[in-house]
Amino acid sequence: MSELKKFQVQTARPLPIIVLADTSGSMAVDGKIEALNKGLKDMIASFSSESRLRAEIQVSVITFGGSQAELNLPLTPAHQLQSFTPLVAEGITPLGGALSLASQMIEDSTRVYTPVVVLVSDGYPNDDWEVPFARLINGERSSKATRFAMAIGADADEQMLRDFANDPEAPLFRAENARDIHRFFRAVSMSVSARSQSATPNQSTPLLIPSADDQDWEF
Repeated sequence: MSELKKFQVQTARPLPIIVLADTSGSMAVDGKIEALNKGLKDMIASFSSESRLRAEIQVSVITFGGSQAELNLPLTPAHQLQSFTPLVAEGITPLGGALSLASQMIEDSTRVYTPVVVLVSDGYPNDDWEVPFARLINGERSSKATRFAMAIGADADEQMLRDFANDPEAPLFRAENARDIHRFFRAVSMSVSARSQSATPNQSTPLLIPSADDQDWEF
C-alpha cells in the first residue's frame, strides 16, 4: 500500500448526517412532501461531489409517518448514492420511534466525526417521545451531535423543535412554503460541506440561512 493510500485510509473518517423527516399525512398538502423530497435529493447530490480526504459525508434518513418510524436510508456514503427514493406522506407522527432509531445509530457508531442530526416536522408527535428525546439529547455520544431543526407551517410543535436545536446561530428555522424548505436544506448542505473541507471536521459550523431574496443560494 502506498504512503498516500495509507494516509487517506487513516484520516478519512465518516461525517454522519442523520435526517429525521416527518412523513405524516399532513405533509401531503401544500407541496410540503414534494419540497422535502427535492431538498433531500439536492442535498445528497451536493454532498456526493465533496472531497473525501479528511471526512466522508454519510447520509441517513429516518422517517416518522404511517404507523411507525422507519429507517428509510441506512448511513451510506453520499458519493455511493445514485438515487433517492421519494418519501410518501401518510398516517400519524411517531417521532419517538425516530428519535430512538437515531440514538441507537449514533451510540453504535465508532470512529466517526461528530454527527449532524436534522429534524423537520409540521405537527405534534403522536407517540411517547419525551423519553427518547431526552435519551438523544443526553446520550454519551448523541449529546455531542450538532442538531438543526425546521418547523414547517403554523401547526408544528415549535417548543419541541426549539428544544431540539442546539445551533446558537439558528435555534429554529420556520418554513412557510416550499421555497423555505429548499433554503433550509441548502443551508444544511453548506454547513456540512464547510465542515468536511475544514482542517477540523469535528467542529460544528454555523447554519447560515440565505435570505429569501438571495438568488445565489439556489441548488
